[in-house]
Amino acid sequence: MNTARKQAGFTLIEMMVVVVVIALLGAMIGPTLFGKVQQAQETRVAQDIRVIESALKFYRLDNYRYPTQAQGLEALVNAPGDAAGNWNGPYLEAMPNDPWGVPYQYQSPGSRGKDVDIYTLGVDGQPGGEGSDKDWGNWNIK
Repeated sequence: MNTARKQAGFTLIEMMVVVVVIALLGAMIGPTLFGKVQQAQETRVAQDIRVIESALKFYRLDNYRYPTQAQGLEALVNAPGDAAGNWNGPYLEAMPNDPWGVPYQYQSPGSRGKDVDIYTLGVDGQPGGEGSDKDWGNWNIK
């Protein structure tokens, strides 16, 4: 009697072929995927800065000036201690953080051709840089 032996699993070569195919797909798709992540972070930064800039304009309409450097962006969420009766906030429900979890920076008066500067220093938290380390502010967003 001839009994046919059933194959119980995959051979080592078959498993290695599958691993190589997955690695090749990852190598082709990975750079595209990471490029999309950086693009999404840049879009979020641009949207956040536009929202903060709009809130600052409303603050200025009510108070006839932008918040001082000492008051900072917190003046958009909570009334500053020295606020005259013109504060009609909150101008923002909560202050957004950049995609890396760091609060946006504020400089008044601005030093880059704007009345005020709203910016983030990127992943590294240091001025300057390229790619994800680039500084993004209301002077260079699209």
